Formats: sequence, C-alpha cells, structure tokens
Amino acid sequence: QFQPVESGGGLAQPGGSLRLSCVFSGVFSEFYQIAWFRQAPGKEREGLSCMSESGRWASYADSVKGRFTISRDNEKRMAYLQMDNLNAEDTGVYYCAAEYPVYLERECGVDGHDYNYWGQGTQVTVSS
Repeated sequence: QFQPVESGGGLAQPGGSLRLSCVFSGVFSEFYQIAWFRQAPGKEREGLSCMSESGRWASYADSVKGRFTISRDNEKRMAYLQMDNLNAEDTGVYYCAAEYPVYLERECGVDGHDYNYWGQGTQVTVSS
C-alpha cells in the first residue's frame, strides 16, 4: 500500500536548519506528485511546497520561498525538504503528501485536497 513516512523533525534554533525526509513505500514508479504541508498550533494546515514527478515543476508558498528547498530522489522513493534560516513561525507538525497516481506530468499545487496519501507528520520546533 502506498504510504509516505516522514522523518527528520526536531528542535532547531532560530536561524538554524533542518532537513526533513519522506520515504514512499508501496510504490514502484515515479508517477506521483509530492508536497509538504505544515500545521502550526491553533492554525490551519498550510501548503509549503510541491514538486512534479520528474522535478520539472516546483512551487513554494511565499512564507518559505528562498528558505526552504524541496527535492526528490525517485530511485530511492524519497522526498526531502531542506529548511534553512528557520524562525519561530516555522514551528509545527510537518506532513509529506502525495497525489498518486499521476500518469501525465503537470504543474503541481499546494492545495491539500489534491493529495490523497499523507504521512503521519513530524514535529518541528524552532526555539532558542
């Protein structure tokens, strides 16, 4: 069964970095779009970034543009979110998601309704 599983969350200091990873089990192709979301305490879920199957298209929310970088390794069935220059507003539970299957590569978006497989989430806390 197709299932994303996140890892790499933890505690970071303001201005620091973390790298989140997501492994996609139960899949033997790259026909899926990936995205990262987060939910801060007391706030609605926010779409952060997405990437199409081959990486041709990627998109970022304004709140993370220039600080976060999404990537994927289809051979390893992995996705990553490199987070730099973290601040307290980045605190929250981070989710990896996938829209699967997507047979015709197209631009991705960060509307959560587009994604049908979700990881369990990993906590990121930014604090001094």
